[in-house]
Amino acid sequence: MNGIEKLERVAPFEWILPREGEMRVPGRIYADEETIASLTREVEEGSEWSALKQVRHVAALPGIVDAALALPDVHPGYGFPIGGVGAFDLDEGVIVVGGVGFDINCGVRLLATPLSRAEFEPFGHRLGEELFRRVPAGLGAEGTLRLTIGEIDQLLERGAAYAVERGFGVAEDLAYIEEGGRVADADPETVSERAKQRQFRQVGTLGSGNHYLEIQAVAEVQDPDAAAAYGLREGGIVVSIHSGSRALGHQIGQDYLKEMTVASRKYEIPIPERELVCAPIRSAEGKRYLAAAACGANCAFANRQVIAHLVREAIGAVAGVRAEEIRTVYDIGHNHVKVETHTVGETPRRLLVHRKGSTRAFAAGRPEAPPAYRSTGHPVLVGGTMGTASYVMRGTERGMQVAFGSGIHGAGRALSRKKAAKTFWGEHVLSDLESAGIRVWTHSRRGIAEEAPGAYKDIERVVRAATEAGINRPVARLSPLVVIKG
Repeated sequence: MNGIEKLERVAPFEWILPREGEMRVPGRIYADEETIASLTREVEEGSEWSALKQVRHVAALPGIVDAALALPDVHPGYGFPIGGVGAFDLDEGVIVVGGVGFDINCGVRLLATPLSRAEFEPFGHRLGEELFRRVPAGLGAEGTLRLTIGEIDQLLERGAAYAVERGFGVAEDLAYIEEGGRVADADPETVSERAKQRQFRQVGTLGSGNHYLEIQAVAEVQDPDAAAAYGLREGGIVVSIHSGSRALGHQIGQDYLKEMTVASRKYEIPIPERELVCAPIRSAEGKRYLAAAACGANCAFANRQVIAHLVREAIGAVAGVRAEEIRTVYDIGHNHVKVETHTVGETPRRLLVHRKGSTRAFAAGRPEAPPAYRSTGHPVLVGGTMGTASYVMRGTERGMQVAFGSGIHGAGRALSRKKAAKTFWGEHVLSDLESAGIRVWTHSRRGIAEEAPGAYKDIERVVRAATEAGINRPVARLSPLVVIKG
C-alpha cells in the first residue's frame, strides 16, 4: 500500500494526501487534474523519483507543522519535491539540506527599463550580442571580479551590499531585494575553504542549466493596481535574471549533506530517504547549516547584483539608456530556508520555513516587503521557458493562511534533462524559437535541448492552478524577446 490511491480532492485545485503510517501531518497539493494524473502515474509505474512519495516523506519529518505542501509547478527533486514547502516548529523541528537544495537562493531579479517594445526593436539583435559578450555564462564560467578569501567572507556576510560598495549597481537597488539583499546571521566560518575557493571567480556569472537572462516585453497587465505599484506598463521592456549561488552554494549542499547524515544518526532521527538527512533546528549542526545557508543566499544576491550591473552597462552601450533609468523591480529567491512568523490556526508562531523551488509570496501588509509594495504585497517572479511567457504575480491572504505565504517559481519540469536531451534536438529548438521571433544566444546546444520549452509544463496551466487555488494572483504576463543561456 503506497497510500496514493487515498488522494482526496477537496476543491477544484486542492488535493489532500491523508496522514497515515509514519506521516505526522497530511500532504496538501495545489494542482490541476493533469498534474495530479502525472504525479500518480509516477507512483503507479514505479518511477525512481516520485514527487508524491516525497510529499509523504516530508510529512513524516519531526516537528513539521500543518501539512507538507506541493504547489502547481511540483516535480521530483532531491529529498523535498521541487515546488515543495515545509514549515517546522523551532523547538521540535528539523532543518533539512534537501529542503533547500544545492543552488541556495537560486532566484530571479527583474529590471524595468524606460524602453518600449517599438524603441527596442531596432537594436534588439545588437543588444543580445552585447549581453552575450558581457555576461559570463555556461558551466564553469568565470567573471571579471577576483576575490580573496577575506573578500569572499565579506561577500558571504553582507550580500548585495558588498557588491554595491565594489561599484556594482546603486544603493537604491537594495531596497528592492528580498531581505535587503542580506540574510542575517550569515557566518562565513561555517562555509568550507573548498566552497570559498570554488567562488573566487564566479561572482557575476550566469551559470548553466535552467539559468537565463531574458529581455522581455510586458505583453499584458492583469492587475493594474499592482502593476502600477511595481512600475510595469504594457509594451514596456524588462529584463529577467535567473541565477543562484553557483559553485559555492553547491559545495555547501555537498558538505552539509555529509554532516547531516552523521547528525541524523546522532540524534536518532528516522529518515524516510537519504536526501532528507537533517538535524534538530536548535542543535549545533542545525545552527551551523542555517548560518551556512544564509551565506549561500547572500552569495546569490551579490551574484545577481553584479549581473544586473553588467546588464545596465550593455543597455547603456547599445541604447544609450543611463544606468539609473533601469530600475530593480524586485529580486527574490526560490531555494531557501528562513525563520518567519505565520498564523497557524489563530496563533502566530515563529517557524522555520523551507521552500524548494518555491518563492515567498507575502500578501499586503507584511513588513518584509519594500514600503512601496506594502499595500499590494511584493512581486512574485515566475519563470516560464525560452518559448513561452513568464509572469509577475503577487501573494494573497488565502496563500498566507494555507501555504505559509508561498508561491510558484516557474513552469516546472515535465521531462528530466536526460529525457529532454533524447527528445529534442538543440538546432531544431533554436530554429523554432527564431521562427517565433525569439533570439537566443547559447554556449551549449545540448543545454538548449535539455531546456526546450517542451521539457516543461505549460506555464499557463501552472499559473491558472495557482490563481484558481487562491494562493497567488497574476499581475503581468511577460513575453521573451532575447534569451541568453549558458
